[in-house]
Amino acid sequence: MAVISSVKNLEALSLTLVAEFDAGVERVWQVWEDPRQLERWWGPPAWPATFDRLDFVPGGKASYYMTGPEGEKSRGWWLITAIEAPHRLEFDDGFADENGNPVGDMGTTHGVVTLESIGDRTRMTIMSTFEAEEQMEQILAMGMEEGMKEAIGQIDAILAEPAKS
Repeated sequence: MAVISSVKNLEALSLTLVAEFDAGVERVWQVWEDPRQLERWWGPPAWPATFDRLDFVPGGKASYYMTGPEGEKSRGWWLITAIEAPHRLEFDDGFADENGNPVGDMGTTHGVVTLESIGDRTRMTIMSTFEAEEQMEQILAMGMEEGMKEAIGQIDAILAEPAKS
């Protein structure tokens, strides 16, 4: 599996996952910017993602849903706050209703993704920051950490395929 560490920091209201891949930074960046590649790994295997929209620019929005084993759908949204291709992506992330509109009762998380070269490999760090301790505990209790590990574990198979140009 690609994930090499996972650290929960209740004081900083953060969850940080670090993964390493046998591919260059530019290739790993593609699994974020290409919606067809992103949806192949964003959800854990039992909850695959489908992106209805991905405007991969600062200020751009994304709308997606994950489909569960019984056909149930969990919707989400992103607001991309910063892009420094191919090394850094920042976005706000939250739950959405059936029409893709943000739902505020679960709050918003802020994701920061960094990609760095380590020889011919890439280290990807994803740090999710929460608004409050209760929100962090609730989302972690829903299985966010395990789900992210499973989701990231699917990236190696995508990277093993020829790069899209």
